Amino acid sequence: MSTQVHSTLSEETVREISSDLGEPEWLLETRLEALSALDDLDMPQVIRTPGRDWTNLDALDYDSFVDPLGAEEEKDRVEPEGVHVLPLSEAFDEHGDVVKEHFGSVIDPQENYLTALSTALFTSGTLIYVPKGVDAEDVTIRTTMQSQSLFNYTLVVTEDSSSVTILERQDCEPLSGERYYSGLVEIATGENSHVQYGSLQELDEETYNYTLKRGSAADYATVNWIEGNLGSRLTKSSVETTLDGEGSETKTVGAFFGHDDQHFDVAARVWHKTAHTTADLVTRGVLDDEARSVYEGVQDVGTDAWDTSSYQRENTLMLSDGSEADASPKLIINNHDTEASHSATVGQIDKEDLFYMTSRGVQEQLAKDMLVEGFFVPVLDEVEVEELRNDLESKITERLQN
Repeated sequence: MSTQVHSTLSEETVREISSDLGEPEWLLETRLEALSALDDLDMPQVIRTPGRDWTNLDALDYDSFVDPLGAEEEKDRVEPEGVHVLPLSEAFDEHGDVVKEHFGSVIDPQENYLTALSTALFTSGTLIYVPKGVDAEDVTIRTTMQSQSLFNYTLVVTEDSSSVTILERQDCEPLSGERYYSGLVEIATGENSHVQYGSLQELDEETYNYTLKRGSAADYATVNWIEGNLGSRLTKSSVETTLDGEGSETKTVGAFFGHDDQHFDVAARVWHKTAHTTADLVTRGVLDDEARSVYEGVQDVGTDAWDTSSYQRENTLMLSDGSEADASPKLIINNHDTEASHSATVGQIDKEDLFYMTSRGVQEQLAKDMLVEGFFVPVLDEVEVEELRNDLESKITERLQN
């Protein structure tokens, strides 16, 4: 392991974090095991296209970013009737068995260096627990980072025949210097339950951002994701679903808009593990100035995944000669009873479309803005959470005006 955090990380630091949060012994041990594993773990795999690694996570100076004992935030939670939305520090008393059963069950705490770092150091955490048969909408969480670094953890657990719609936002207050935000999201579903999880990331452009969101879908369960990335200096983000149950489904809708020298490394992945599963991955991004993006979509169909339907589409629009983009869609098929497709495009505004609009009296810049807004429409039409859809539309318009 070539990159390590030294001066800001020790067993005493981890014990102090755990003690301050009033955690049970089993979670302290999980933290300490993640801490001791750091020296043997590699960084998350970065997306590679022919001849190029797009993101160098080893180059980041984590020693200067990470200050776990100095973590500060403002967190707002909205808890509709019937669902439990609690800070983890409170959830241990009320739902300790639920947390113990599902924490680390979807994301291995020692999966890579950054997941282990997050597990050892998280100070901000939320449990969203939906009991059997409960239908809950409008669960909202807003995290505003107020420090040099922040490690956030969200655990969603749904029991049988329940449903929940969640909107989680990340932003930060102005602060000089470079910063680091890490977010892990685990979703563990019960049979025939439905989860719609939306995220809008608006961190400032001095912040390095690592997020891993992964759900496990039980029999006839649905895990749907909406992923909006607008902020940060560098984002390494992966949204993933394991379709473990028969008849389970997932949809991932992603949108990003980069400008200046922003860098987006985004992935959407699904594993079809059993029969009659369905997946749909849709992502669109726009780049301006010297922004860069790379996308990887993976549809992995296992040998037992009979009667699989799996689809993937990704499109990136570049507005400047200085921007760069690439995409790597992948199909891994190990079962012949599969209907699957994948596609990805990278290109610029169509000159004929632009000429058509300007020849009819639309000013060139306005025409470009209208074409960009129209480019996002197929993705925005897939966003079922109205508040998030409206926010994305307004943020895209705001980015174009700036």
